[in-house]
Order: sequence, then structure tokens, then C-alpha cells
Amino acid sequence: MHRPRILTARDAAELVRDGDVVSVSSSSGLGCPDDVLRGIGQRYEETQAPSGLTSVHPIAAGDMWGIRGIDHIARPGLLARVVAGSYPSGPSSAEPPRIWQMIENNEIEAYNLPSGVLFQLHRAAATKQPGVLTKVGLDIFADPRRDGGRMNASTPPAFVRVEEFRGEEWLFYEALVPDVAIIRATTADTAGNLTFEEEASPLGALDLAYAAHNNGGIVIAQVKYVAEAGSRDPRMVRVPGILVDAIVVAPGQLQTTQTPYDPAISGELRRPLDALPPVAFGLEKVMARRAATELRSGETANLGFGVSALVPHVLVEEGHAKAVSWVIEQGAVGGVPLLDFVFGVAQNPDALMQSTDQFTLLQGGGFQHCLMSFLEIDRHGSVNVHTLPKRRHVTAGVGGFADITSAAPAIVFVGSFTAGRRDIEIIDGTLQIRADGPHTKLVQEVTSPTFSGPRALATGQRVLYVTERAVLELRPAGLTVTEIAPGVDLAQDVLAKADFELLVDPDLRVMDSAFFRPERLGLELAEQPTHPRLQAL
Repeated sequence: MHRPRILTARDAAELVRDGDVVSVSSSSGLGCPDDVLRGIGQRYEETQAPSGLTSVHPIAAGDMWGIRGIDHIARPGLLARVVAGSYPSGPSSAEPPRIWQMIENNEIEAYNLPSGVLFQLHRAAATKQPGVLTKVGLDIFADPRRDGGRMNASTPPAFVRVEEFRGEEWLFYEALVPDVAIIRATTADTAGNLTFEEEASPLGALDLAYAAHNNGGIVIAQVKYVAEAGSRDPRMVRVPGILVDAIVVAPGQLQTTQTPYDPAISGELRRPLDALPPVAFGLEKVMARRAATELRSGETANLGFGVSALVPHVLVEEGHAKAVSWVIEQGAVGGVPLLDFVFGVAQNPDALMQSTDQFTLLQGGGFQHCLMSFLEIDRHGSVNVHTLPKRRHVTAGVGGFADITSAAPAIVFVGSFTAGRRDIEIIDGTLQIRADGPHTKLVQEVTSPTFSGPRALATGQRVLYVTERAVLELRPAGLTVTEIAPGVDLAQDVLAKADFELLVDPDLRVMDSAFFRPERLGLELAEQPTHPRLQAL
């Protein structure tokens, strides 16, 4: 019987060689094999080896404070290149994580590529395919005719090129072949079979393991427990032991970077929804309420980090907790997605899928809506969400945003109209803007496009932009104001606050004043139509 070695994290670090491509299964908030990464960093501090690594992270590995995950190996000499779907990010007032300092100081080559594509590249590597042909990334920063995903001046063009196939433009991403895969599970038996009973998602563990194993590489699994060989229910094994070479036992591994263990996010129990704290009344809740009205009961929807993540909680308050099936890129299906720096998990999920499989749904447009945040919107309707204006490369990056918005039938962007210190108050069902933010988010050209408005128009996507003072729609003629908040002056508070000319719908409406009152809305959702083939039965 195959039996992997059980090693300390420091001993497992000896398996990594100079120049290796090291792929890590993790997310910014959950599933980080932190002990193994710390062991690699410790070995480098002691011996100056391994050196010149390429680290691959389909989703970020680490937290906003830079004390976990990739920051353990973010040292000049140790890390030469990083390819990631997203990066740990923190408040602008705090010192940025070490990986960001290396990127901004041009001490490392760094790429930010769509998370779903990075997962697919591991599947391609596992089956010895040359790469992935996709439309994800066209006309945005990942397109080589723009940035090609490069994050600083020291990063050369690589990985992405434009190809024509059957008369259409596609992006071709070259497969990434890992020498080492570092994955995480809850339990390994002594034959290496991995189960994920306390994990909030299996993330990409299986595909990363396949990619390394099938190409002669090595697979290191960090787990919380070790069990006797053959004692695991084979139906629960997500990564078979034949793929695992080494096991590192980490009894104290956290379920998320802020959660020691919560069985409600790993699907082991269902917690009453009244345990969720209510959403505080304010501008963000107003926007989330208006965004919620775009949804239908019975539909499947995705949402991103930020204000849009409040929408499921608004539905809970309105008595529609199960009306919409939420799908999150990390793998949760159903339940109530949680907020802030545990975003990426859901309380009471119906299923926990591999991230790779979840992106199969998302890239294929197999859902009705996505709700996303924004940093900037330009006159073309294009959106920047991955780069802070005036200061490059300090946000979490693209993550699954480009994968999701590339094929979503309908997109609702949610965020404030202006940025900076503001004095805006809600009084008696109206919005009172006493002093506005000094920076508009509606600019001539976005700093770097994460979403292409012209491409959305060409592919027939419906795109709305919900702010605290107005709702806009992307139309062929231009960005059009369709609603304004009660109490808002259209000319002074909306049109004059954009850096380009906004169109106004001739049937301009005033937003329902109920959005601007603390009481429940009494929200009613229309029904999602059944499949045409079922309608005849």
C-alpha cells in the first residue's frame, strides 16, 4: 500500500528545490496551508534555500495583515515570480503585506490573472494540454494588448497571447506545470487519502495535486488530523492517497483566517438564521436593497466582495433567505454568504464544490445575475475593480471577477457615486448631500479595465450600476441615468459629479423612498421563469 511520509513543516520544506514552480491551494480567507509555507520561509532564513521559486495561487493565500500565507515566502531571493488570481490586501492605513511591498519595489515578477483560468491551467497541465483557450480576459487588463496581467515594470510579457480561432478572437493562456503542490485538508489517513469535513471548501486541491503528480512533481498535504489507513469513508475522500507524497500535521490550523472552527460553514450543521447580525441601516444598506430588487425568486446568482455582499443579508431580513441560490467562486452553493474578511464562505451551504467546478458554472454563464462592486466606471461603461486610482496594485486584484462577468447574463455593479470624506445623511426617506466626496468614481477612462463595457454591449449583457444617489444602465447610446434618489438634485448631485456626459432616461424615476427608511421593505420578488421544456408539462 502507498504510504506518504509524515513530516514536520520544516522537513517538508526540504522537498522544495531551487527554481521550483510551487502551486498553493488556498483562498484569502480560508484553506491556507500556513504551516507548510512558514516552514519554507524558515528554511530559507536558515540556509538561503530554496531560491528562485515561482509561486502560483489561483486565489490569494494569506490575510490582510500579512502574517499568514504567501508572506511567509515573500523574501527577495526566495521568491522570484508570483502568479496569482488575487493577493492579500489590507486597509490603506496599515503597512501593506510583504508581497505587495516586493511588487511595488520591483523586487519580483508578478502577474494577476483570472482565478478560474488559473484553476483550468492546472487541469490543462495535468492532462498535458498546452493551455486554455478562452474569452475570459479579452479587452481588459489581462489582454496582452493591455497589461497582460503584469503588475510592475520588472515583469515581462508571458503566459497570455491573442489567438484567432474560427474567425473569432480568443486568449490563450499557457499551462503552468507545478513541481510542488501544497494543498490542505482536514484529515489524512496513513495511506494519504484526504477528507475535508471541517473545511469551508475543497478549493482546488484535487486539480493542483493532479497537475504536480502527473508531471513528476511532489504533493504535500497539510492536515489537522491523521487517521488509520482505510478508516475514511471512501465517498468522503476528495483527494486519493495515490497522489499524496507527504503529510504535515497542523493541529492548530484555522478554518478561516479569523475562524478556529465553525461547523455551520463546513456544512456539518445548520445554524438558525436569526444568529446572523442585522445589517446596519445606512447608505450601504440602501444600495443593497435596491440591488436586491433586480433578483427573482428561484434564480441562481453570484456576488463579490464589498457592498454587494450585503444583498443576501437583506433578503434574510425580508423573509427571502432561500429565494436565491448563491454561488461563490470558492465553492459554496446556497446558504447565506458571510461578510467582510470571512467572505468566500457561506452559513448553511447546500453544497461545497471544488472551485474549479464552480468556475465551470460561472464561466459558462449558468446563472442569472452577478452582483459586483466597483472602484471606477468610465464613459464606455467599463469598470476598474482591481487597481486603486492614483496608487497601483494595493487591492486584492481580479480574483474570479473577470471569469464571472465575462458570461453573466445580467450584472449589477454596486457602490458609492463619489469617494473621499463626505457628509451624506438619510432623513425621513430622502437623501441629503451636504458635502460630497472630492473624487468622482465616474471618470473619462478607468485606470485599468477589469470589465469591458463595449464588450458587454456586443455580447448582449444587461448592466446596471446602483449607487446611493442614482441608478444607471449601460445602453448603446451611452451610460444612462434611469433613477435618482428622493431628495437628490439630478443636475447638481449626479450629472455634475461625473467627468463625462451622462444621458438621462426620458422616463427618469425616483427611487422608492422605502429604501431610505430603517423599517423592513416588505420586498416581493418576481418568480424566475421555469425552463421552457418544463412549461409544457
